Amino acid sequence: MLSREEQEKWEVDKLASYAAKSSLSKGRYYKENEHPYRTAFQRDRDRIIHCSAFRRLEYKTQVFVYHEGDYYRTRLTHTIEVSQISRSIAKALSLNEDVAEAVALAHDLGHPPFGHSGEHILNDLMNNNGGFEHNLQSLRIVKKLEKRYLEYPGLNLTQEVLEGMSKHSTEYDKPQAKDDDNNMFPFIESQIVDFADGIAYNSHDLDDGITSDLINKDMLSDVWLWRDNVDIIEKSNPSADFTIKKYQVIRTIINQLVTDLVSQTLKNIKKYNIKKPENVRNCSSAIVSFSPEMEEKNSELKTFLYKNLYKHHRVVRMELKAEKIIKELFQTYLNRHVVLPPKEQRKMGQESKERVICDYVAGMTDRYAMDEYKKLFDPYSRV
Repeated sequence: MLSREEQEKWEVDKLASYAAKSSLSKGRYYKENEHPYRTAFQRDRDRIIHCSAFRRLEYKTQVFVYHEGDYYRTRLTHTIEVSQISRSIAKALSLNEDVAEAVALAHDLGHPPFGHSGEHILNDLMNNNGGFEHNLQSLRIVKKLEKRYLEYPGLNLTQEVLEGMSKHSTEYDKPQAKDDDNNMFPFIESQIVDFADGIAYNSHDLDDGITSDLINKDMLSDVWLWRDNVDIIEKSNPSADFTIKKYQVIRTIINQLVTDLVSQTLKNIKKYNIKKPENVRNCSSAIVSFSPEMEEKNSELKTFLYKNLYKHHRVVRMELKAEKIIKELFQTYLNRHVVLPPKEQRKMGQESKERVICDYVAGMTDRYAMDEYKKLFDPYSRV
């Protein structure tokens, strides 16, 4: 058996000097005995995978509501893709894959039903009661809401993984969590997850958008990342079915983005003379980045998706449905809290009514929210 101590020694001997090391972790809020053959970060990863909030990601929306079709990505499939990309980047840079994987698996735990529209709606509803932001909600889940252990609330994750979650920042994620060193950048493994999230988003939303016919290949003719890669695939496989070509183009786009990220990050490490994790955290700018050229190309793709997919009339109509469902559920629970399950009602003595309701709604899957809406407002549905 490979012991924890042997694995920790391997990390020190083999990983980059600036990689996070489990033997140097700041530890957990509640003290625990170490595991005989799993490192602290491996235990974090496992706790996240086994928690209830992780399982519920299966029926939470990315862009398309779950009943639109069983092909489209969900929060769970997105999270798995982010985890895979994060591990690939971390391995290429000789970083701690376990930290990157744990942060990637946890980064969307706090997302409510119906994607980013659900988050905006809940934030508006909670405007006078602390607001709602999914990074903060993810932390709330792993620190308090998950009930799995006798000794403490939450999952009792390491400080490094909690920091990676609290400082997760992308086009759609603006961290609001505060800590004692909020001015510092997180570990390089956590910075990787931010970019892996964006790479996964753009590539799978492009895939889902084409599959749903909201986007067609002619619309993409001016998008550099698509145009040049589709030309390469067309030349090498002119008679191949478009479905196969589409997968190959998206596969190539992901590979280009990841390769560029690894190359530019290595240049940044050399430029800023990064020798240890503290150098990463105290650096004047983020260490992980695309090259300027690739950043421009990736931004072009994001702009295209925003205009042609996220603002497509079918997607906007789904968002209107989501707004109606979440608002009416929230207001009904607020005005008549006796319709809430007894378990949720009992929490109201511990926190504000609004926060208890917000936690309950945020934890719903798309399917559960729609079923709950029917039970409360459809007179012919069983309650």
